[in-house]
This record gives sequence, structure tokens and C-alpha cells, in this order.
Amino acid sequence: MVVNVHNYVKQTWPTDEYPYKTSIIQKTASILGIGEASVYRIIKEYATTGNLQSPSKTKKRVTFSEKLDEFDKQAIRKKVHGFYMKSEIPTLKKVLQAVNDDKELPNFKRSTFQKILKHLKFKYIKRQGMNALIDRDDIRLWRKNYLRKIKKYRTENRPIFYMDETWVNAVSGHTGSKTSVDNTITSKRQAFMEGLSTGAKNPTSKGRRLIVVHIGNENGFVEGVDEVFESKNTGDYPESMDANRFEQWFENILPKLGEHAVVVLDNAPYHSRRQEKTPTTAWSKTSIQEWLRNKELSYDEKDVKSELLEIVNNVKPNNQRYAVDELAKNFKVEVLRLPPYHFELNPIELVWADIKGHVARNNTTFKFEDVKKLLQEGIQRISPD
Repeated sequence: MVVNVHNYVKQTWPTDEYPYKTSIIQKTASILGIGEASVYRIIKEYATTGNLQSPSKTKKRVTFSEKLDEFDKQAIRKKVHGFYMKSEIPTLKKVLQAVNDDKELPNFKRSTFQKILKHLKFKYIKRQGMNALIDRDDIRLWRKNYLRKIKKYRTENRPIFYMDETWVNAVSGHTGSKTSVDNTITSKRQAFMEGLSTGAKNPTSKGRRLIVVHIGNENGFVEGVDEVFESKNTGDYPESMDANRFEQWFENILPKLGEHAVVVLDNAPYHSRRQEKTPTTAWSKTSIQEWLRNKELSYDEKDVKSELLEIVNNVKPNNQRYAVDELAKNFKVEVLRLPPYHFELNPIELVWADIKGHVARNNTTFKFEDVKKLLQEGIQRISPD
């Protein structure tokens, strides 16, 4: 595909412009949405050998943070803050012990747990001669600004909606579900003779997941806007959602929220696509200069790449608008982003727990279509009460 697009760009290049090699590669990369270096490497390989080797498919390694679901991360945060509530200093040793003693949470080694705390944006400070855990300064500032803004919106009586995505596994209904098994029933014949069953059926849909996206407030879910679809990816569910799909859904639900509404969401990558890309160190000097010219920003032709990027950084805040925020503005709706890893500030998380519980309690067939029906039933059960 890269070679075909490259040839097309080259053949259709404007006759009044010289077809510089770098310009053709830049346009090819832009059309395909891949890096210029990748295009250059593929074209060079094709020109040298006359053919291309298919890249070997490597299995993505699941990181420690991806093995934890959002509830586990939230629970760990609560363990840290719980020590402060008891006027105790939350050291690594204390928090690790508290987490490992909790039967609802996984057990961790010290080294792994340190990485998790860093991933959750905690840092260490000296307190009474001990290394105490606290939120990083930027996270604390973000949380402070969020609480200040949402308090303001509530004072103004603006309708506030909370949106989120979650997933349900067709195998178990949700992660960590357990079922009782009668070990005295060893065969179907014995079960038939005693008028009993052989217990829950073994899952047959391993890896298949349903992704659900929804939005609501104290009056319940907004009717008719939920999106439920199957994920082909057995990894973390954010990999199954992309910005285009989310933005299309978001644009469709905005008219139903009303003017001056506020939408609270997290900072998932597909919620945070920049409306326009800004130059980075990966950009060529020519591309950075072109970006500056388009913005009518002056620079010296003798400036090196680092100097050009410094000019970019000075104006970057004014050119980093989120696509989702701009869509919302068209309907006089405002977007408010949660601080990172503060799932407890989004009440829809509690609703997801209730819906997943309904699926897990009633999932006896482990068939994908049955799980989908249970999920939709769980959503319908949610009321303002």
C-alpha cells in the first residue's frame, strides 16, 4: 500500500511544483497516517530489492499497568489516601502490606508495586524521617482545578453529565468473578440420576469482549445513546476504541444534552486527539518552517531545528485544541477533564460495577449473545433512584 500511494502522489504531483523527494514522502506519510521514516524505509527497501517483506507479527507484551483494571487502580489510590485519613504516614511498606492483605486485590512484589505507584503518579517525600507517598504536584494542581470548576458549575445549576467506557468479558461477565462448584457431582449421569446439574458451563468465548460507551447524570443514562460493540482485541479495552469512532458517537449525543451542559470525561487518548498536530523533534526542519509560515510566525532562515522548536513551544498552548472540545463548543457544551487516575470522581464507575455485577450473577451460558443481552438488561435496570 505504501508503495502504491507513493507512486500515486508522485504521478499526480502538480506540474508547477518540483517533486522533491522529501515532499513526496511527507505527503505519502500524511495520507497513510504513518511516520515519514517508515515511508522512507519501505520505499528504499522496494527500490533496492524490488519486493517487500511482510513484518513479523509480534505479540504485544501486556504491561503490569494493563493487567490492573480501573477498579484495582482506584482501590490502590484509596489505600494510600486512607492512611492520611487515619493521620498515619503512608510508606511503601505499609501500603504494600495493606494491598496484599486485601483479598479483593492482587498480591504484588515490592518492585512491581513501586512501578504501579509511579504509574499512578505518586511520589516520595521525607516526612518525620520516613519516605511518605503523596500525589505529584501537577496531579494535585489538576485535582484542585477540577474540584474548583465543578463546584462552580454546580453553583450555576448547569446540567453535568458523566461519560465513560467499560468492557464486559463474555467468559465471566467481568474480571474476577467466581462461582461455586459442587465437587460431589462428577458426571452428567450422576447429575441426571440425582436430579441435579453439573454446575456452571465452561466458558466458550474466551477473549471476546463487549465494549460499552454511555453517558448520564443524576436523572439516569441519556436514553438511546449507548454504544455496545464487540472488541476483537483481547488486550486492554482502550486499544479497541479509537478517536474517530468516539468523536462520531460524541457528536451524535451532544444535541441531546442541551446548551450550557458540562461533560465530565477522563484523558483517554481517544478523548484527547489534538485538532491539529504540532511540530516535534521527529519533524524535519522544512516541515517545521512550513508550519510556522502557515501560522504567520516569523523565524530566521539560519535558525537551527532546536531554535525553531523553541518558537513552536512558545505558541504551543494556543494551538493544542482537542477535537472533542471543539465539537462540544458547536453545541454550547463544555468539556471538563478528570485528573489522571481519579476514577472515584466519576460516579458512573459505581454504575458500571452494578451493571457488571448483574451480568456476572446471571451469566450461566457464557455465550456471547446472551452476555450482550444481560449487559443491555443491566443498563436498562439503572434508574435515577
